[in-house]
Amino acid sequence: MAKVEVKELLEAGVHFGHLTRKWDPNMAPYVYMERNGIHIINLYKTAAKIEEAGEALSKIAASGRKILFVATKKQAKDIVAEKAGAINMPYITERWPGGMLTNFVTIRKAVKKMASIDRMKKDGTFLTLSKKERLQVDRLRAKLEKNLGSISDMTRLPGALFVVDIKREHIAIKEAQKLNIPIFAMVDTNSDPRQVDFVIPANDDASKSIDKVLSHVTEAVAGGLAERKADKDSAKADKPSTSKKKATATEEEE
Repeated sequence: MAKVEVKELLEAGVHFGHLTRKWDPNMAPYVYMERNGIHIINLYKTAAKIEEAGEALSKIAASGRKILFVATKKQAKDIVAEKAGAINMPYITERWPGGMLTNFVTIRKAVKKMASIDRMKKDGTFLTLSKKERLQVDRLRAKLEKNLGSISDMTRLPGALFVVDIKREHIAIKEAQKLNIPIFAMVDTNSDPRQVDFVIPANDDASKSIDKVLSHVTEAVAGGLAERKADKDSAKADKPSTSKKKATATEEEE
């Protein structure tokens, strides 16, 4: 992961917090100053926290576990879908499905339902249904895709959660806490950082700021995935092929 420069964070407006009257006092260690009634975030601390979070996320990705990205606010939805999708990580950008983590078995059933509809369309069963039934199935498939499409490959609970705006995604935060899933998050000055394991103090309202932080975070995850692939390739290369083993065994017998 490339070193995080304070200048680039400044240019992206990562330092703009909320109005001073809306602040959470627990964010005091990350506040640099107050200007025109707005809290300014200490970007040196933000840069250090992005690097710390990046290192931890890289290790989780290298271990083969998934990182679930959560952002349902307008400014963040498209950015998260693009960045998480590019590294093949699951994400939720529509409404958080209650019980997504704490009732994962039910969520998996819904995902399987989606897969079974796809099979019906492939094997021709879908065409044997009446016009009305086909319409109902299509509507159900579209609804499932909208809410759960990006998590269809998530066969087990994620190794971590990355959240943009912990106040908005409080249900996701609570579920992750119950299951002791590590929480990484962009935390603005109006939120309580104690709810998060890896705090990234940052402006979570501006798309430029969200884009900048997510770029660094997903780059770190991509690094962990590359490391995992390299280890797998190396293990394959070190393992003698079956034909070589047989040949060696034959030579020894002779």
